[in-house]
This record gives sequence, structure tokens and C-alpha cells, in this order.
Amino acid sequence: MRLNLKAVGLLLIPAVAITVGAYVFRAQQGNRDGAAGAMARAAPALVSIPVPQPELPPSHPPLAKILPPSGANARGNTTPRPKLPPSHPPLAKVTPPPGADARAGSVQVDPTRAYTHFRVGKSSVIAIYADATVVWLGTSGGIVRYDTVTHEFKTYDARDGLHSNGILYLGKLQGKIAVGIYGGGLSLLDQDAQRWEHYNVAEGLGDAFVYDVLEAASGDVWIATGAGVNRVRGGALRDRAKWELYTVENTNGGLPHNRVQSLAGGKNGSIWFATRGGLANLQNGKWANWTHAQGLGARNSNPSHVPQPHNPNHIAALAVDKDGKVWAGTRGAGLARFDGKAWTNYTMEEGLPGNYISTLTFDRNGRLWVGTRNGLALFKDGKFQVMTTAHGLLGENVLSVTIAGDGGMWVGGFGGVAHLRRPAVN
Repeated sequence: MRLNLKAVGLLLIPAVAITVGAYVFRAQQGNRDGAAGAMARAAPALVSIPVPQPELPPSHPPLAKILPPSGANARGNTTPRPKLPPSHPPLAKVTPPPGADARAGSVQVDPTRAYTHFRVGKSSVIAIYADATVVWLGTSGGIVRYDTVTHEFKTYDARDGLHSNGILYLGKLQGKIAVGIYGGGLSLLDQDAQRWEHYNVAEGLGDAFVYDVLEAASGDVWIATGAGVNRVRGGALRDRAKWELYTVENTNGGLPHNRVQSLAGGKNGSIWFATRGGLANLQNGKWANWTHAQGLGARNSNPSHVPQPHNPNHIAALAVDKDGKVWAGTRGAGLARFDGKAWTNYTMEEGLPGNYISTLTFDRNGRLWVGTRNGLALFKDGKFQVMTTAHGLLGENVLSVTIAGDGGMWVGGFGGVAHLRRPAVN
């Protein structure tokens, strides 16, 4: 969390393994102002948890057999795998419960380590939701539920009732785990009954691509889709008469684009909408919107050399702070802040690690964390403090960030998620 940024990697194959890696790092002051450095003290300890692929239908053509060359190991490599050095920490043990398949089990991690990496094969972690001591990971190959106390995990995919394996959103709605799905609509999981509820176009959704869900203070439920934004009056999801759909057409352009990426509640009951065509607000039945022409997003300062797409009107991430200021993360035009009257834009020139922003979140201290293609940044006292793989990230293309109740940070990207127990910033 988006093809659309939030859907990066959805065409990749589902995850074939979950790997947990524990690293030990020592923080030291970096050369860059506001950044902390890190230095490895031990090599990573890795373990693979196999996740079986779904069975192929009888009509599927036979798979080609791969024969390793004579003298090669099973991976086709004639060079033997090197032995681990004596200083290597012990490999974590994986224990599936009796009678369970490899899609559920437990892992052993060292909670004294500064951070832990959880790998999910070739999938991308697009959404993360922390629910007390349980962390839910939404990937391009399904969902992983991880209990941070027992260290037990369980995976959910189409074999367990999901309508598609590509996950765009995770959260909680009416006491149930809410899942926004790429091409599969909205699904709610009753954890006690282990039963799914599904809502799609037939139930009133604008389309089957759900990017965000917001339960407003009024009780209304808002659902961001690729064909407009739904409003379910009073949250009565099972009453078709309570479903409404707002589009560019029926709002007379108040909603600037039908693909709505993100939602946020504002002051006095207002609702903010991040779209591919700008920012919109609905308050007391009146629409307003803003685009690059009104100051949203930085201009392209170097049009002759654009390392990333520049679309200041495409808002991929949205957040509202305690003072009611709106923060919008754009595709290539940096971070934009709106105070209700004027825009202020921040780019790499102001210290952002990248102008292509995928996710925004506030921690419990009200500090803003910005996920970009080039690392994670903390905005504090008007400056950006940057974290990269040197500080514990699994990768620098950050797709999702969540702050857990204990203050620990979960940062997702391609291939997995990093759990940063003590984020290495000043």
C-alpha cells in the first residue's frame, strides 16, 4: 500500500516460503545530519518455512522436468554450499503444529535483537495491520497472521476463502479483520468463527479493487475502489439500500478521479480522498478538490532527467495529523502538506530519500513516517531522518509501514517485512 503502487508485485507468483532472519546491529552516528548509522555484528540466521503451492487442475499442461547437470546439487550449482562460520548464530527452528500443513507453524526469534526480517518469497508486503499482539501481513500471495507472543503463524489465501490472493488493504471493521483485495472485493474475517463475509459489485461495490476502508465517526463506512468511492450509511453492509457510490460524474467533478487510493477522516466530520487526479474533501454535502495547479506536489525540477515518474496529482498515500493538516504522498512529486489554505511541498532537496511516496503513518508520538522507493524517513522538527537497509530495513523500496502498540515498527516491501524493535533514528 496502487497498478497503482499498492498493487506492486501482484502479478508475481504467490509466496513459496516464509523466512525469518535475525540480525544484530549496533547503532552509531551517521555522517548525514539527522541519520543514524548501523554496523553488523553477526551474519544473519535464516530458516525457510515451505508454503505449498495449490494443486494444478487436470487440464494444466505437464510441467517440464529440470535435471541438474552431472555433479551438481539440487539447485543446479556445481559449487557446494559453503559451511556456516563458527561465529554464525544458531539457525531458528520452525515447528508446525501436529497435523498441520506447512502453511501454519511457529518460529523462534530472539527478542533481544534490534530487528528481525520475515521473508515471504517473491511476494510483496503491500499492507500491514497490527492488532494488539498479532500482526497481519497482506501480500501479493495472500495473508500471513503472526502472533508476536507465541510466534505462531498462519497463512490465508484463495484456498481458505479469499476471492483473490492479492491484498491491497488490511484493517479492522466492525470487530472483524477487513481485507481489501485486488480483483476480489472486500472480505471480512470473523476470527472466532473462522468465517468470511464477502462484498463485491453485486453487493454495491464500485468495482472489485478495494484500496482502503474507513469507518467514520458517524458510523458510515467508506470504501475506496478503482471506480469511485462507496459510502455505506450507518455501516449497514448487508442492506443494499444503504450503499451509495460517488464518482467523477455524479459529483460533477467534486471527486477528481474515479480511482480512489486512500481515505482519511478530518475535522468536523469531513472525509478526505486521495485519488489519481488530486485531493478531494467532502463536508456537509459539499465537495472541494485540489490539484497541482493549486499547489499540490512539487514541480518537476529536472524534466530532462526523470529517474521516476512525475505525477503530482497522483496521491498514493494520505494522512491527517492531530491539528487537521493533510499530508499527501505523491508519485514523483514528493510529500505535500495542506493546512487548509496553502500547500507546502517537500522533496529530495529538503532531505526526503525519494520523491516517489508509497505510504504515510503517524506514530503514537504524532511523528510522521514516510515510506519511499529509496528508504524510510521520519519527519521531525522540520527535518527528515532517513533509514535504509543499513538501519535494518529489508529493502529500500518501502511499500507499507505500521507502528505496533509496543512502539515497534513493521516495514514491508518486496520479499518480506522488517520488524524494527528499536528504530535507529535520533
